[in-house]
Amino acid sequence: MKKIFYLSTCNTCMRIINELNLPSDFELQDIKTSIITEAQIDEMRGLTDSYENLFSKRARLYKELGLKDKSLTEDDYKNFILEHYTFLKRPVIIYNSKIFIGNAKKIVEAAKLAIHEK
Repeated sequence: MKKIFYLSTCNTCMRIINELNLPSDFELQDIKTSIITEAQIDEMRGLTDSYENLFSKRARLYKELGLKDKSLTEDDYKNFILEHYTFLKRPVIIYNSKIFIGNAKKIVEAAKLAIHEK
């Protein structure tokens, strides 16, 4: 699979997508207009250690709902991501069987290397 889950209104996501110089066979899914399915989140989870790795603790709703003061379970993380797109740490880049989560410079560089390795 070659896919990116991103938010079209996020300047950082758009900058990263441009920076990656993606091959034409990549599929892009704007998570605001094309909601993440349970099958998709489960597939992402299968490529990483936990739903928590996919969860954005920087989301405004995270603070507004007081989630930082609660003890969340794996099911909680999954359900919050399914409930509202803002909880997905983005972008999520899936290239073959590798997953790259978030916008940290080293993550983006690793994704770029994987995508363009010869």
